[in-house]
Amino acid sequence: MAAALAPMAVGTRPAMAQPASLAGRDLLRDKRPVLHEAGTLFGAYDPYGDFSEDDRLATEHLFLPWEDIELGGLGVADEYARERGRKILITIEPWSWALDWNVSEAELRELVLGGFRDENMRSILRAVAGFRSPLIIRWAQEMESTTGRFSWQNWAPADYIEAYRRMAAITREMLPEAQLMWSPKGEPALVDYYPGDDVVDIVGLSVFGLDEYDEIEYGGPRSFAESLQQGYDLTVGYGKPIWVAELGYEGAEPYLASWADDVTRPFDAFTELREVIYFNDQEVHPWPYDLGLPNWRVMRDRPIYPVRR
Repeated sequence: MAAALAPMAVGTRPAMAQPASLAGRDLLRDKRPVLHEAGTLFGAYDPYGDFSEDDRLATEHLFLPWEDIELGGLGVADEYARERGRKILITIEPWSWALDWNVSEAELRELVLGGFRDENMRSILRAVAGFRSPLIIRWAQEMESTTGRFSWQNWAPADYIEAYRRMAAITREMLPEAQLMWSPKGEPALVDYYPGDDVVDIVGLSVFGLDEYDEIEYGGPRSFAESLQQGYDLTVGYGKPIWVAELGYEGAEPYLASWADDVTRPFDAFTELREVIYFNDQEVHPWPYDLGLPNWRVMRDRPIYPVRR
């Protein structure tokens, strides 16, 4: 316990020796993170139930598109979370997961700002209004990223802020007890997209570690702390609790050992980091440098299921 709480300099922990907390674990088959006592809370997007029997998880993460979705069975998710004492984080993506059905970036912006997608938002909120689990609503994440992955990225900041505040107002009206998560990726441009203290209860960042990518982009492996640092520094001044809303790591065994041991470790430099949420699935968007779709899933001895879109 003393070792788990000892002060540690951000970015100085080498990704080499396997920590004692992981001794005997075959990380190439099971890279589940260490859940440190008194450490950061942990949750997961876990569509295949790898964490279903773990009573230490604080949050269940759901992803929902607001086009072409069947909402009738969502009550099962509430029952599942309540049985396990978990909160529910719902990411609402303002498009269809059938990507060839989507409108252009410009069309989506005009539809949202013009109120023509209000009912899409309302239909999802109506479907979860009866949930008894505590709810956090996360709308249109990673807005400042330049990857082109989402059709709501790189809107003019004023347009995104207007759209976010519109959806926040609907959420406050329909689900007054729910918390709102504003969720940039963690890039410098995020400061232009902050929608205001009154519509942000939690800041959510995205932190993914891929060994091969680090070697190409940075010349060597980066730790969890190094990968989180920029986004944390850019958002801690807002005075909101900070979560890692999407987390994943993949690589060689030493790399996995470093990340698995660190993601819930309490760091003196990250006093406002409250929770990390693992994305327990295969990547859905190709990584740069022809690195394909990394498999973030924590268990290797279970079947790889199709990606969610």
